[in-house]
Amino acid sequence: MSNAARLIIRPSFIAVLGVSALSVAALAGGCGRSGPLIEDNDINTEDCGNSICDGGEACDTCPVDCGFCEGCGDGTCVNQESCSNCPADCGVCESCGNAACDAGETCATCVQDCGACASCGDLVCDASESCATCPVDCGLCATCGNGACDAAETCASCPSDCGVCTNCGNGFCESGEDCFSCAPDCGVCQSCGNGVCNPQNEDCFLCPEDCGQCEGCGNGLCSAPETCASCQTDCGVCSVCPNGQCEDFETCAICPQDCGQCEPLGCLEIVTCALGCIDLNQNPPEFSITCVANCVSLGCADVQFFVDQVLNCAVANLPTCGGDFGCIQSECGEEFAACLNANCTQ
Repeated sequence: MSNAARLIIRPSFIAVLGVSALSVAALAGGCGRSGPLIEDNDINTEDCGNSICDGGEACDTCPVDCGFCEGCGDGTCVNQESCSNCPADCGVCESCGNAACDAGETCATCVQDCGACASCGDLVCDASESCATCPVDCGLCATCGNGACDAAETCASCPSDCGVCTNCGNGFCESGEDCFSCAPDCGVCQSCGNGVCNPQNEDCFLCPEDCGQCEGCGNGLCSAPETCASCQTDCGVCSVCPNGQCEDFETCAICPQDCGQCEPLGCLEIVTCALGCIDLNQNPPEFSITCVANCVSLGCADVQFFVDQVLNCAVANLPTCGGDFGCIQSECGEEFAACLNANCTQ
């Protein structure tokens, strides 16, 4: 199944509450990947990444320990800034995204290869974080959502422009993935669903519930960058079995690994379950065939037979009874009586 064809309901990541100026600085077009590259021998690889700015380290040689230099995030790639120490201004390095955390790359400059820094996700946009490497703390980059995968954007920081990363959609919220980079695995951010489209951390791709469906969603084609989380109408549900989560449309009958083994239900229990799938307040009544099927699957063969008799009678009398359950019981009394006596012999 493609990444796009699965809807995954995961524990949501915490909504972004505070944003530094670094996260909202407008990214100037054309800055590209210019600026001096950091040579491997300029970085003390033994110390860089130990969370202590020492041993000759500085903001331009080890931003993961020392933070980004002053001016990084102003939209201009100048002086000692480069893709290795200021991806927000200079864009990510060309090697970022090759699935290897190469020399010169760190979690501060290439989350796609090196994973997210330990502090990413603590709701504080630290000195070593930016919209390019930790949007969950720093917010979306200014260009995210313009339809073009710009220099500072990657699948990890702006999937709506760059597409989701390769591993996104496997059912597991792995290192480097969060509600921004991979909603199909990690779920939408917590603020999604409050009825307010916050451009700092939401757009039609990240939160269609608040911001509306993106253009093209609903045309019947699940095409990039659509996913099951951003366009369920085209891409279907994001359920993955097995992944330890009993998700939408999964039941004990179709995914016991996630939902547990089924305990056979009696006829009336299944009828009650199935009738709950029918909205009798609508005219004509609306119902989910999948919901009914999932209920019926929980009974043994004899029980399923008698459930069919009750449901067939109930559906046939809906035009007469409408949403009056007492009327349905009266019209289908014999079927209910047979259902009541049904049992499963083990």
